[in-house]
Amino acid sequence: MAGAPLILALDQGTTSSRALAFDASGRVVASAQQDFEQIFPDDGWVEHRPDDIWSTILQTARTVMSDVATAGLGEIVSIGITNQRETVLIWDRRTGRAIGPALVWQDRRTAALCRKLEADGHEALIRERTGLLIDPYFSATKIAWLLDHVDGARAAAEAGHLAFGTVDSFLIWKLTGGRAHLTDETNASRTSLFNIHTGQWDPDLLELFRVPASLLPEVRPSRADFGQTDPVLFGRALPIQAAAGDQQAAAFGQGCVDAGMAKSTYGTGCFLLVNTGETARPSAHRLLTTRACRTGDAPVFALEGSIFIAGAVAQWLRDGVGLVGASSDTEALAAGLPDNGGVYLVPAFTGLGAPHWDSGARGGIYGLTRQSGRAELVRAALESVAYQTEDLFAALRADGVALDRIRVDGGMAANSWLMQFISDIAGLPLERPANLETTALGAALLAGLEAGVWSDLDAVRNLAGPYAGFAPDMEDAHRQALLREWDIAVRTTRYRASLQAEA
Repeated sequence: MAGAPLILALDQGTTSSRALAFDASGRVVASAQQDFEQIFPDDGWVEHRPDDIWSTILQTARTVMSDVATAGLGEIVSIGITNQRETVLIWDRRTGRAIGPALVWQDRRTAALCRKLEADGHEALIRERTGLLIDPYFSATKIAWLLDHVDGARAAAEAGHLAFGTVDSFLIWKLTGGRAHLTDETNASRTSLFNIHTGQWDPDLLELFRVPASLLPEVRPSRADFGQTDPVLFGRALPIQAAAGDQQAAAFGQGCVDAGMAKSTYGTGCFLLVNTGETARPSAHRLLTTRACRTGDAPVFALEGSIFIAGAVAQWLRDGVGLVGASSDTEALAAGLPDNGGVYLVPAFTGLGAPHWDSGARGGIYGLTRQSGRAELVRAALESVAYQTEDLFAALRADGVALDRIRVDGGMAANSWLMQFISDIAGLPLERPANLETTALGAALLAGLEAGVWSDLDAVRNLAGPYAGFAPDMEDAHRQALLREWDIAVRTTRYRASLQAEA
């Protein structure tokens, strides 16, 4: 096979798996997507079937490769992987079969264990070593839960028969036919087991969370050799040359490769990353310090704010309560109202993320009157994304980080009404790239740099553009009034959660 070099990006997300082929200009030339089932077996529990994760990635990859070959679009020379982070899988090394469900990043079943760890005084150690807080969001307590709740799992782990991985590791294992048990440092830094300063798994944290070291993958930079695919899968072996957690990949795809640059991704959740360069900057306001993608020898760090429910609130409007036929319908409904009618929705469906980190909180709707209807609820749901974003910006400002603009991406970024409202509420200009596939693009750029498709960072830093701008255009008095009402709604939600915890 001959032709222009293409990079295959495998984007394994929370609700779907996608494969995209990118050419040397950063353009998508072929793509495929498959949704898969979200499983909610109990309150706050969120699971995926490991076989669904693997089968949908494999099928979409094969579809794209077939389309590329049929149309003569070029030659796929490298694979990059990006994935939902923190989600935990454990499988048997001997069979490759998972021992239980994938526990998704949204899963809250380990909240009680997290409260005990905090009460026992372990947060300072975890914070200092990992840059993270104690929360069910992160991987370590999920690993412990699976080992303790699947028959024979802990004994098998201690005997060296089991392997743990975030989704990237699981896919690399499957793609290489079990020959490579690897992860990258962006995913490792979300487990609560990885020391972001030394770049190693931390023995003290492994002991604290009762995780056998034999479970763990080897950690490599995001741009690296992650093995070759089994020739049986695609008819030939292909090098896997990049892996990165979805939010770090999106930041790289957005060109946020210099200290001080920031992006906010609006997917299932909303994730704000600010590149802090080679400095691991701590937060006094409950943001996270994490590893970012790097292409050189020195590690790169970021400050991150994580919101659990962003695009998921539009999915809830569609699938949960049937207020819209498609998520895209929300824009016209919100824009058709002069204001929110005093209605506020706090989408704490799986708790509240940064800066609150309240795993017990649950969603609430406030300010309903007889005049409140479908459009008001839809608008309140969209507005909640903007208010949560401003909560993150406020924490950044309190930490002394001043932003002059923010780059946005993800499915919800296509909603121009919402992007303008976020700009108004945050008081910051937004830049939306022409290519919203920045998560997959980031994985492709990392793999392409390793493969030699691109020579250096300067060749890739602006491939997501050109950028459309949104400038703030709201009177400050009105902005402050909206934020006061939002603050009341959040405090009411959290107060209710505290009462339930005491009952």
